[in-house]
This record gives sequence, C-alpha cells and structure tokens, in this order.
Amino acid sequence: MNSVSPFRFVIIGSGNISRTYLRAIEQLPDVRVVGVVSRSGRRPEGLPAEAAVFPSLATVSVPFDAVILTTPNGLHHQGAIEAAALGKHVLTEKVLEISLDAMDRMTRACREAGVKLAVTYQRRMSPDNQAVKRLLDAGQLGRVFAADMTVKFWRDDAYYQSGAYRGTRGVDGGGAFTQQASHNADLLCWFFGMPKRVVSLCDTFLHDIEVEDHGVALLHYPNGMIGTFTASTACKPGFPTRLEIHAAAGSLVMENDCITQWHISGLPNPAEKKFQVHDGASSAAVTDTAGHEAIIRDFVDAIRAGREPAVPAESGRLATELILQIYGNNLLT
Repeated sequence: MNSVSPFRFVIIGSGNISRTYLRAIEQLPDVRVVGVVSRSGRRPEGLPAEAAVFPSLATVSVPFDAVILTTPNGLHHQGAIEAAALGKHVLTEKVLEISLDAMDRMTRACREAGVKLAVTYQRRMSPDNQAVKRLLDAGQLGRVFAADMTVKFWRDDAYYQSGAYRGTRGVDGGGAFTQQASHNADLLCWFFGMPKRVVSLCDTFLHDIEVEDHGVALLHYPNGMIGTFTASTACKPGFPTRLEIHAAAGSLVMENDCITQWHISGLPNPAEKKFQVHDGASSAAVTDTAGHEAIIRDFVDAIRAGREPAVPAESGRLATELILQIYGNNLLT
C-alpha cells in the first residue's frame, strides 16, 4: 500500500458512537471514511457526501483497508470475523467483546487472516497516563501497595431508553463496569496486570435495567498490592474519574487522566496537562475526539509500519476478563 494514499475505513454501525469516529477522522488528513454499514439504512450525521451506506459488509462495493466496529458490545465478534474473512484490518470500539469465547473467536479469525485487531481504549494515549506507565514499568515508584480507581458517573433514564440493547446483559454485557468503566479497567490492567483474586458487591439502585448501576470491587494482586475499583451510573451529577496510587516513593492522584497531585520524593512531576480524553461523567456524548484521533492515527501507522497497535486485542481483552471476574465474584448474587 502506498503510504501517501489515504487510508480507507468502512464503519460498521450507524449509531451515536459512529459520529464520534467520523468527527475524529475529519481531523486526520490522510484517513477517509468511504462507507458505513447500517442494518437500518441510517446515514449518520457527518458521513462524507461521497461515502455510501451499505446494508452489509458483503455488499460494500468500494475499496477499503479496514473496518471500525461501532455496533453494540455483544456484536463486535460478528463484524470482526466477517472483516477478517475479507482480509481487512479491524479497530473496534471498546469493549473487545463481552465473553471469553467471542474474544477468542474474533482474535483467532484476525490472526489466521493476518490482519490487525485493536481496541479503542484511548485513555492509554494520555501523556500523563503514559508517563505513569513508564515510571511503573521502571520501578521508579518503588513498591506499589494501593491503587484506588473511582468512576462515579450519572446516566438518566433517557440514556438507557435510547436503545433497546442498553442496560442488557445479553448485548451490552453488563452495566457501569462494562459500558462506562471498561476504559478504567483497561488502565488498571495496563498499569498493574491482572489481580489474583477479586471480590465485589454490585447491584442496581436507581435504574430499571438488567445490570448493575453501582458496584465496588476489591482486587488483590500477585505482588500483594490491594486495589479498589468503583463503577457507577447512579452518582448525581457525575464526577471525573479518579485514580490514587500509593507506593514506597509516595503518592499521586489523577483526575480524568491528568496528574493533579504529585507527592513522589526525588522525581519531578511529569504532568503535561495538554491532552484530555472525554470524561463521560454526566453524558455519553463525546465532545472532544482527541483520544479517538490518537488511537486511529496509531492504528493506521501500525498497519503501514507492520507493527503492533497501541492496544492490540491480546492486551485489550484483559479489561473484559477483569470485568467478568468482578461479575463472577459478586457477593450479592
């Protein structure tokens, strides 16, 4: 593929999140959306005039290089497997999928087809998160003994009524942990790996949905670290995500992926505060697409350079694995 030619995406799904990708790609001069697959035939706002809407991936009649999956969580494997069969690379909106079997199937299909499969966990692209990751990997914080992740969001009834799949176990895959806090589950796994033991309390308090709207998990890691993870869509009016890390060298606090407090002896504060992803505390509407732009830019470069993308499937699946452990060890069930 000529590196100076525009990289061409087909978006599978025409719901709200497809518009976020369309706005993000508008900012990338060497990337194009050449079509959208929509079962309903809906043409999403922002789709370029020259791009067509197709009823299925099999009917797409224009050349393209990759797909972006913006269908509901439990349908991601279908689009990935179909794209892999056509030899097309796959970038999926979070989560990778909602079950181990579905993740295995889509990963295997892409691997056997020799195409990339990556997940949009854009919080990894925050410079402050990347700085903390480097310090953790280098052991510069000393022994980390506590990490507390808090995702206390608010969603009204209109949000859950906006789609028949919302708040369902079979398609959404879960509630606050899956749909709102999976980005944060991904960060916990990226920073600290997988815990060896999980205990949780999850329930539904303020919404008429099948899944949890508030829950807390206690995480015990192989090195002895104790973590807590709170996820909610029941906390009015919605608060920025917060991560506290406590280690031998001191403590740091992050809010919405930016370092806001730094109490680490002997190390300068690496905060850049020039990149902030969509918060989502009180609304699912994404107004800042910088994180999506960064993920898409990296994905395209990874394909052109023949390297792994920033969030490959093998790494991105850990967030789902952690969430499944949280659900499976809920003391209230």
